[in-house]
Amino acid sequence: MQKIRIAMAQINPTVGSLRKNAEKILRFTERAVKMGCDVVVFPELSLTGYPPEDLLLKPGFIEDNLDELKRLSRRITGITAIVGFVDRDEDIYNACAIIHDGTVQGVYHKMFLPNYGVFDEERYFQAGSTPLNIVIDDAIIGIGICEDIWYPEGPARAQALAGAHIIININASPYHFGKARIREEMLTTRALDNEVIVVYNNMVGGQDELVFDGQGMIIDEEGRLIARTRAFREELLVKDLDLEGVLRKRLHDTRRRKEKLKREETAVKTLELKRAKIRRSKPPLKPSPPVEPLSPLDEVLEALLTGTRDYVRKNRFKHCVIGLSGGIDSSLVAFIATRALGRNSVTGVFMPSRYSSTESREDATQLAKNLGIEFLTIPIDPIFEEYLKTLGPHFRGLGPDITEENIQARIRGNILMALSNKFGWLVLTTGNKSEMSVGYATLYGDMAGGFAVIKDVPKTLVYELSRHINEKEGWPVIPERVLTKKPTAELKPDQTDQDTLPPYEVLDPILRAYVEEDRSLAEIVEMGYPKGLVKRVINMVDRSEYKRRQAPPGIKITPRAFGKDRRMPITNHYEAG
Repeated sequence: MQKIRIAMAQINPTVGSLRKNAEKILRFTERAVKMGCDVVVFPELSLTGYPPEDLLLKPGFIEDNLDELKRLSRRITGITAIVGFVDRDEDIYNACAIIHDGTVQGVYHKMFLPNYGVFDEERYFQAGSTPLNIVIDDAIIGIGICEDIWYPEGPARAQALAGAHIIININASPYHFGKARIREEMLTTRALDNEVIVVYNNMVGGQDELVFDGQGMIIDEEGRLIARTRAFREELLVKDLDLEGVLRKRLHDTRRRKEKLKREETAVKTLELKRAKIRRSKPPLKPSPPVEPLSPLDEVLEALLTGTRDYVRKNRFKHCVIGLSGGIDSSLVAFIATRALGRNSVTGVFMPSRYSSTESREDATQLAKNLGIEFLTIPIDPIFEEYLKTLGPHFRGLGPDITEENIQARIRGNILMALSNKFGWLVLTTGNKSEMSVGYATLYGDMAGGFAVIKDVPKTLVYELSRHINEKEGWPVIPERVLTKKPTAELKPDQTDQDTLPPYEVLDPILRAYVEEDRSLAEIVEMGYPKGLVKRVINMVDRSEYKRRQAPPGIKITPRAFGKDRRMPITNHYEAG
C-alpha cells in the first residue's frame, strides 16, 4: 500500500471576496503541485469566507460563488483539491468540492450543522445526509466538514467502517483560549476509535468578532500528533502519510470486524478519482522542526493582534486613533494596535481635565514615546466648563454626580470621533470585559468608537498580558507605574475604580461564573463570596445589557463573549436566585 502526499493550506480568506479568495486558493494549490502533492486541502467555506451570515440569503451571492468555483476548477490540474463553498440544489448547503483534473467531480454536504454559541448554521443551510469517501489509487479518504468530526457516531465512523484510511476534516473553528487543547483531545479520540489518520485543517484570520487560529493537526491511527500548523499564520503544510500503519492496526483488531458485521451499514457514497498512470516525481520533503503550541498568554495576544489587524485592513482603514489615559487598558490597546498595524498607523490622544494627574500625563506620554506613535494632547477643560455653564441654570440646586463625570467622558468621545471623521481614522475603544459586564462605561463616551479590541478580556487578564508583554520585550514598553497604580477613570477628585466596584481579583471570578458559566446566585455564594456582593454584581450585569447592545464589536477570546455568544433580552425582569 502506497504513501499519499497531502498538503494542508491554512489560509485567511475574506468574507464575500470571492475572486480574491479563489486566487489565493489557486496560489496555494500551485505550490502544492510543485511539491508533488496528491491532495491539497482548504478550510471550510474557503471560497466565500466564514461566516457569510445573511449574504447567504442573497441568491446572487450563491450564484456568484458557484460561478467562481467553476472558474477556479478549470485552473486546477495535476492534483485533487478539497475546497469549501456553498452548494445549491433545492436548498443551500455548507459544502466542499472535490476538484480533480480541471472539474468538480464530487461534492460533500456537511451533515451536522452547529447552532449554538456563535454558530447559526441551521438559519441558513440544509443538512447533508450521505457520508462521502473518495478513492485515489489505493487510498480511501473520508471527507468531513467541521462539526461532523465532533460526533463519535458521526460520518467519520461510517466512513472508516466503509474502508477510509484517512479522514480529512475542513474547518472554520473560531478561537477561544483552551480551544486547541480541546480539539486535539477530541481528534485523538476519533483517530484511535476509528483507526484512521485524521487530517484537520482550520482557517486563520479575523472576521468581525471572531478570530480563527489555524493550529491544524494530523493525527495518526495510534493517536500520535505527527504534524501541526502554526497558530494565526497562513501556511502550507505538506506531509507524506503511510497507509500501511492503518492496515496493520486494523488487522490486529477483531472488534472492528465484529462491528462491521453487526452494524447496519450506513450508506457511504464512494467517488473514485482516476489519475494518469505516469506519475510526477515527488521531491523529497525537508524535515521541519515540530511546531510547539503557544503559551496561553501568547495565544491570547496573537488572537488580539490578528483580530485587530484583520478588522482594520479588511474594512479598508489605514489608521487608528486611541484615547490614551495613562491607564492599563488604553496602554494595552495601543501596544496591540501598534504591533498589529505599525507605529505609523496609530495616533494616541491624551485629553486631560482638571482631575487628570501628573502621573497620567507622564505615563501616556512615555507610552507613546516607547511605541513610537504620534501623540496629541487636547485638553477638555474649556469644553467642560462651557457644558457646566450651559447646564448650570437647569441643574440649579443639584450637586455634582455621575452626570458631570459622564459629560467628561462624552467630550472625549466627541473629540475622538471628530478626528475619525476629519481624517478617516478608526477609533479603537479601550473598555475591558469586566467593565462591560457591569456597565462601568459611558455610552457615547469611552464606548464611542468602531472596534473594541479588549472587549472580551477580563481586567485581571489585562494586567497579565501587560506584564507578559514587558517580559517578552525585555523592557517596560508599558510603563511600570501603569502596572502598579490603582485603576481610575479620573472623573472626580481622588477617584478609583474600587469606589464603585469590588477589587478585580474578586469581581472577575464572579463574572466568569455568572456570565460564562451561567451559575446561579446560590452557586456563586457557595464558591465563597458574600451573598450581598454577588447579588450586587449580578444586578449590575443584568441592568447593563442595553449598554452592551450599543457597544462596538470586539474580539472573542473567552469561551462565552458578549454578543453572538450571550444573547440576553434588554427588557428582562428575571432575578437570578
